[in-house]
Amino acid sequence: MKLTLFTDYSIRTLLYLASRNKRLCSIAEIANAYRISQNHLMKVVNDLARAGYIESVRGRGGGIRLGKPPEEINIGILIRHTEEGLDLVDCGSCVIAPACGMTGVLKEALSAFLAVLDRYTLSDLADKRQEFGRLFGKNLSGPAPANLEDCPSRLS
Repeated sequence: MKLTLFTDYSIRTLLYLASRNKRLCSIAEIANAYRISQNHLMKVVNDLARAGYIESVRGRGGGIRLGKPPEEINIGILIRHTEEGLDLVDCGSCVIAPACGMTGVLKEALSAFLAVLDRYTLSDLADKRQEFGRLFGKNLSGPAPANLEDCPSRLS
């Protein structure tokens, strides 16, 4: 299973904010830290703010920060929110779907995948990355890519 860049950027954004301990951060700062497209990150941040994962403060001195404690952000629920369709295969239009054993196997596999993610919170992920500040400092040397094709497709 491959997660979308939207989910990838959502997790990255939340990890970054979790490492900043409630400090307001800018979208440009996060895009620079990860060397990802600021334009695409804006869409992600807007969605995360609407869903309550982050808080957006407008105006001079504004920015974004986590909207709830990291231990209350469940990774499985986040991925269900950010992924539009989690079906591994579209069996709905297949003529053999009612008799095919693969449909049930794929549903079971997806359930197992999500069950593992449901066991973790943002706090669990952030606690395992104690050197975020040092790692982000390394990534501030170059500009963010201008378009989506230049962006990494996996979490690093």
